[in-house]
Amino acid sequence: MHLSAEHVDGRLTLRLLGDWRARELSAIRSELAALPLERVREIAIDAGGAARLDLSGAWLLREFLDGVAAAGGRRVSFIGEAPAQLALIERTRVEEAAARDAKEKHKEEDSPVEVVGRTAVGQWRGLREGLDFLGRVTLQAGRAGTSLRRLRVTSVARHVYDTGITAIPIVSLIAFLISVIIAYMSAQQLRNFGAEVYVVDLVTVGVLRELGVLLTAIIVAGRSGSAFAAEIGAMKLNEEVDALTATGVEPVEVLVLPRILGLMIALPLLTVIADGVGLAGGALLCKWLLDMPIIQYFTRVEDAISATTFWAGLVKAPVFAVLIATAGTFRGLQVRGSSRELGRLTTVAVVQAIFLVILADALFAMLFMEIDF
Repeated sequence: MHLSAEHVDGRLTLRLLGDWRARELSAIRSELAALPLERVREIAIDAGGAARLDLSGAWLLREFLDGVAAAGGRRVSFIGEAPAQLALIERTRVEEAAARDAKEKHKEEDSPVEVVGRTAVGQWRGLREGLDFLGRVTLQAGRAGTSLRRLRVTSVARHVYDTGITAIPIVSLIAFLISVIIAYMSAQQLRNFGAEVYVVDLVTVGVLRELGVLLTAIIVAGRSGSAFAAEIGAMKLNEEVDALTATGVEPVEVLVLPRILGLMIALPLLTVIADGVGLAGGALLCKWLLDMPIIQYFTRVEDAISATTFWAGLVKAPVFAVLIATAGTFRGLQVRGSSRELGRLTTVAVVQAIFLVILADALFAMLFMEIDF
């Protein structure tokens, strides 16, 4: 038995039971054909009782509902959330219809008003898609917190390795070079005033509060943000994401959440490494250029650091990680149609991730100024 029916005052409630899979289609079709629909005005579907619902079963259900609605004008609704497989089918049908209409439509030169209107509509749709994506990620994160299996620890650990451990060489090199540049330029200017000792303060505060975490986030955005978009985008082109949805697996839980959690762990650790390497680079330049003993350098570093200097930089890292991973995965899931679209959206993901990181850093700076942190 694959469904149960309850008819009350013109409302037919159908509850899906058992497996709705390809090998059961003949039995399911017979049960649907035997339903009493003569005096039914409304049909409510409860899909929560189905043990397995694949794309074949969802397609049969969609055909049944379309036929019922077209034959008698009956209203169809779902009790709870509609299955994701139906959303996939509906999206595919809409895209096919849109592509067909675009081919049939005669190409005409758009007026400026049409261009502005199409751009505004496109931006509004993009905003809605972004908010919908953030809502799904938040919902899946809440569900993952209730089960260790949903956290997918193995996948999170792999992404910590890919985004964190393998990025240590490039992050260390950039942090070292930037700290050396800052120390060199500061020494050249402060030497005119006999204040070379304050080079240590500039390097320490600049690296710990701003440059360490900001440069690390920008490097990770270009390195891992693009990788997230490219990996998920390639899966979209190969229809692997649709296959996950068709088998009842939530793509956000499998593809998005582990990447966000992995980067939230990796980026603070990379920031700590960048801070340490940056201070070491400043020490070497002060030793070479100013002939400052290493012990004196680190004594001055200790004097320049306040109680919040280190934490003011480190607290930004998880926020930057969420922005980078969200931008990369969101654009990756938008890929469809061609490899050219994959390249375009990968570029968009990197640009948006860097922009969001710099914007968030500016907001943090204003916040810390207001609260004197």
